Amino acid sequence: MTEIPKSHPRYESLMTREKITEGVEKGLTALQGLIAQGRGEAFDYLIGEKTIESAHYSEVAAAALLLLAEKPVISVNGNAAVLAPSELVTLSQLTNAKLEVNLFHRTEERVGKIVEELKKHGADVVLGENAESLLPLDHDRSKAERDGIYSADVIFVPLEDGDRCEALANMKKLVIAVDLNPLSRTSQTAHISIVDNLTRAAANMIELIPDLKSMTEDELWDIIDAYDNSMALIGAIEEIKEHLTQKQDELFGPEEEPQPDPKVAAAMQRRSEVASRVMIRGGDLMME
Repeated sequence: MTEIPKSHPRYESLMTREKITEGVEKGLTALQGLIAQGRGEAFDYLIGEKTIESAHYSEVAAAALLLLAEKPVISVNGNAAVLAPSELVTLSQLTNAKLEVNLFHRTEERVGKIVEELKKHGADVVLGENAESLLPLDHDRSKAERDGIYSADVIFVPLEDGDRCEALANMKKLVIAVDLNPLSRTSQTAHISIVDNLTRAAANMIELIPDLKSMTEDELWDIIDAYDNSMALIGAIEEIKEHLTQKQDELFGPEEEPQPDPKVAAAMQRRSEVASRVMIRGGDLMME
């Protein structure tokens, strides 16, 4: 891994790239994961590389739902395994959620390596090596373990493919997704969509859980019942727009209201006066 000084203004972003690259070299991450990471990073720029208010709203609901679930499962792919292995293991332990490896570009070797990586970070049991084609999909994402994803009631799916997210929702499972793109099919299909970087999202949820555990089940259900995923996504889009406007103002100054051409303004004024006279005359004729 390349040595990057912490003083570098892009330290966090560059370290993330290094982790994904190292994941490819170790056989944990597919090459296509590099592209997915780049796309996510572009959206992270748009939200200001921070947890926005709408994401925090979703993270609270997501943590509450995992605590309420009877059979929660955290689905892990190659990118998630190298970006936030410790966080995902801790989240599984705090919520009694099972960990299961599920890959689009699947090889049994990669599955085994990801299982071992998660165990290195403290996981006791990681599912995925005994998966069967149980989900209604035409690719390897269909493979799931009967005691894991297939029988889960709530599934936390960071960095997800939209078609599997849709398939899981159609199977009446509650899906929590982490996706930096609020316009993606995953974000639009999931029941709780977290528009945030995976590392931040998982860490935030871990921090929230102790307080949530002190609440009653009824209080946790109140959080879920009050949650509106459409509003969370609308909020994320609005915050992207606000961030872009702020950056534009910083670079070029606040945009001034366009001033109409004096000749055009005079013509419009005359047209308005004529229109008023016509309306008044029309009213007079109606009265007559």
